[in-house]
Amino acid sequence: MKKLWILLCGAILFGALGIAGCAPEEARTSYAMTLEYDPASYTLEGEMTADVVNHTENALSELVFHLWPNAYREGAAHPPVTDLFSAAAYYDGESYGEIEVHHVEGATGFEVSGADETLLRLTLAQPLYPDEHVRVGMTFTVTLARINHRLGAGEHAVTFAHFYPVLCTGCEAEGEEHLFSALGEAFVSECADYSIAFTLPESYTVAHTGTGTRTAADGKATYTIAAEGVRDVALVASEQFSVAQGSADDVPVSYYYFDDAAPARTLDAAAESLSYFAQQFCLYEYPAYVVVQTDIPYGGAEYPMLSMIACDLHEGEIAPVVAHETAHQWWYAMVGSDPFCEPWQDEALAEYSAALFLDAHPAYGVSYTDCVSSAESAYRSFFSVWTQIADGEQTAMRRPLTAFSGEYEYRSVVYDKGLILFDRLDGLLGRERALAALRSYAKRCSGTIAAAEELIACFVSQGAYAEGVFDSFLAGTCVI
Repeated sequence: MKKLWILLCGAILFGALGIAGCAPEEARTSYAMTLEYDPASYTLEGEMTADVVNHTENALSELVFHLWPNAYREGAAHPPVTDLFSAAAYYDGESYGEIEVHHVEGATGFEVSGADETLLRLTLAQPLYPDEHVRVGMTFTVTLARINHRLGAGEHAVTFAHFYPVLCTGCEAEGEEHLFSALGEAFVSECADYSIAFTLPESYTVAHTGTGTRTAADGKATYTIAAEGVRDVALVASEQFSVAQGSADDVPVSYYYFDDAAPARTLDAAAESLSYFAQQFCLYEYPAYVVVQTDIPYGGAEYPMLSMIACDLHEGEIAPVVAHETAHQWWYAMVGSDPFCEPWQDEALAEYSAALFLDAHPAYGVSYTDCVSSAESAYRSFFSVWTQIADGEQTAMRRPLTAFSGEYEYRSVVYDKGLILFDRLDGLLGRERALAALRSYAKRCSGTIAAAEELIACFVSQGAYAEGVFDSFLAGTCVI
């Protein structure tokens, strides 16, 4: 366990450095990881130290971590993809993955539990009181499924997201389990600091959350990465990457791709949307931004400082997807929420934000009116079908991911109806007041996991009648 103790010592130094990120000025949990990927066996060996700060108001007798890779196990009750995307995801037939925790230090015992064995419970030797911290270490092996997904060995790239044990937050730690969902994101995390050493064959190039350096020796490359004040980290490795580089308001912007006929245009969409949202909402708080093309069976996925886009997007889809995922740097990364319980909260805001950006940048060929009209048409088609087949149609927006029947309902209610909601608020309040509400939301809630009521309150402060709009849309009583 010599390496584990080195990690423990490294975590002490890393925590002492403390660089400001999206979290408020308070002690943050930190993770220090040493990782090595073997493409021959599709395995990632990991050693991790977590210096955990108790931000709750209660004394904790145990720590609970998510083991999201176990959602990729054979027979999982909550698998990573639905039947609709299964054929595209499993390109080489059925394949499965998992995470195995080998050893834990700093706790008197540990247990793997949860609906799909996606929870790791560590028993503490003594209570962890509010604002105190405890250091725990663990070793683990992640086996990747051969799947085009946010965690898996894909056809062109290896994608590592939610691959490590990550601390449960809020209601999850108090006993209400967030289940992995093939619809949307079930992931809720506090802002934390990360220090990572990631080694893999030298033939690979890695796009990642954070900033760092690459060194190579003896046929292997090691990426030394630091990411401060972020909710999680993601890595994407490929032997096929080309890289385009630019900037937005002095923030370096990079685009990693392997199949894009117009990479300069995609890079422009990333840089221009980052700059636009910084002007409209609040400054971008991180030192770099990356967009990476990878193997995922849907449009895109968001992570702090990094956005993934699918490699099979049509040319006209790329800029809207890039804008949507870039908006998540504000509505998810800097201002957190609970996308399992309130999936509309960040997705609807990202749709509205992307529509504003596209309208301000006509070169991409999509106007704000186009976005809203498309959403209204799609939602009305959904509602017409749904009233014929559903047993009492359910159009409420405020419900957890597990309450949606599938992609069609989820997309229609969360994205399409979500954009319509903010368009109606935009029309009632006026554009400037709507933007003022979002600036207030960004300022008040950056670094936190914001309740939906915080967002609603910011709009109500711009006009009391906004509350009724939210009530009718979220409850499903409005007529569109």
